[in-house]
Amino acid sequence: PAGGMGLELEPLFQAWSCFRRRKFRQCSDLCSQLLERPPGEQIIYLVSSRYFTFYFILIQAAWSLKTRALTEMVYVDEIDMDQEGIAEMMLDENAIAQVARPGTSLKLPGTSQGGGPSPAVRPVTQSGRPITGFVRPSTQSGRPSTMEQAIKTPRTALTARPITSGSGRYVRLGTASMLTNPDGPFINLSRLNLAKYAQKPKLAKALFEYIFHHENDVKNALDLAALATEHAQFKDWWWKVQIGKCYYRLGLYREAEKQFKSALKQQDMVDTILYLAKVYLRLDQPVTALNLFKQGLDRFPGEVTLICGIARIYEEMNNISSAAEYYKDVLKQDNTHVEAIACIGSNHFYSDQPEIALRFYRRLLQMGVYNCQLFNNLGLCCFYAQQYDMTLSSFERALFLAENEEETADVWYNLGHVAVGIGDLNLAYQCFKLTLVNNNDYAEAYNNLAVLEMRKGHTEQARALLQTASSLAPHMYEPHFNFAILSEKVGDLQRSYTAAQKSEEAFPGHVDTQQLIKQLKQHFAML
Repeated sequence: PAGGMGLELEPLFQAWSCFRRRKFRQCSDLCSQLLERPPGEQIIYLVSSRYFTFYFILIQAAWSLKTRALTEMVYVDEIDMDQEGIAEMMLDENAIAQVARPGTSLKLPGTSQGGGPSPAVRPVTQSGRPITGFVRPSTQSGRPSTMEQAIKTPRTALTARPITSGSGRYVRLGTASMLTNPDGPFINLSRLNLAKYAQKPKLAKALFEYIFHHENDVKNALDLAALATEHAQFKDWWWKVQIGKCYYRLGLYREAEKQFKSALKQQDMVDTILYLAKVYLRLDQPVTALNLFKQGLDRFPGEVTLICGIARIYEEMNNISSAAEYYKDVLKQDNTHVEAIACIGSNHFYSDQPEIALRFYRRLLQMGVYNCQLFNNLGLCCFYAQQYDMTLSSFERALFLAENEEETADVWYNLGHVAVGIGDLNLAYQCFKLTLVNNNDYAEAYNNLAVLEMRKGHTEQARALLQTASSLAPHMYEPHFNFAILSEKVGDLQRSYTAAQKSEEAFPGHVDTQQLIKQLKQHFAML
């Protein structure tokens, strides 16, 4: 009778089921149990002639599945995840020309033909690039011109500390992945016969991804990929892409470019185009990357990732109008693309169209995005669109959802702006103070506090705050200009002139700075 029997899945099938449902830890444990069993317990009902063959097939399947599960647990998409460390930026061996032509380099984004918004309207990063509507690797910083600036620049969205080297992140990932198996690494790479595995394509691919993503041993991964592509008589495009990824990780960008181009000749793939564009961007050749994306769109019309790649490059080159057009094209193909909606919303906000920006941010809210940054933006849009009833409730929600002190500081800073807007300077003073309590390096808050102190007649406190602001954010023109005005009022003309020059360097088109410099030159001529 079937009533007393329990329905138990065969262990390998159960492990595969866990893998399909993304329960990688359970899948790995089940495969470990299979691999640890003695052969007699594995299959007891097979004919002896077929016994060993089936046993080895089973062992291979469990081994391959476990490597894939461990890889997936620490997998990071190589296309989007890209962070340059100080070493990669300042010790760049791939520079073709020290002074690039206007509109052809990411190092000089302000020289593009598009003529982006002025810093008076839209805040800029240390590289002179407008702040984007969506935080991605490299949007925080750009390429600093001096080592001091590179050290001050935050490399990621969540930390103010610069990464010293791009390879550091991979080393940390590799050590963290050891935690997936307390007994040590699942595969001892030093004892592997890579040539033997290279002749088994199905096992080789799973093993390569394990070595590359889980162990972060690029050298062994490259050796395996080279042997495997040789075994495939150089006809397998997948291995060429993997060799290109290894070369990219090792900083050999020209070799990576050759591999990706060769792979594209054999098999046209969107991913390969994205990898090749990443190589060109690292070589600081954005125009080549743009042409590559546009050629890719001829072969893959309407591909969202390619259109988005073009929009990102235009945004990084300070050509905001072209970027906005391409982000709109992205939304025509995929109307739930968060990055495109956020960037278009941000562009409308800084174009003095808060009501339209509000519609885009409300769309994000409808899509299920529910975080501090979104409510922060909603609060600002409501305030500038004169929907005052929603402003404070949005900021309250943003404070409630803030995950760290930097986010809390942003909300208090914006609340300070709202208080200035409604004329409550005492509330503004308290908000800016709370901003500095949460984030002591907030240059904008120091600047605004100094302006409030100047209104109260506290000249010395204002000067100290402005000096702090200008040292924290030398790329901002406001602290320099305010310090110049204050110094001129108290009669310190030399300091005023120095600060005014720094202000002009940060924002050459600022009329008030130019007038101040003209006045100071007249003063000096009279002496």
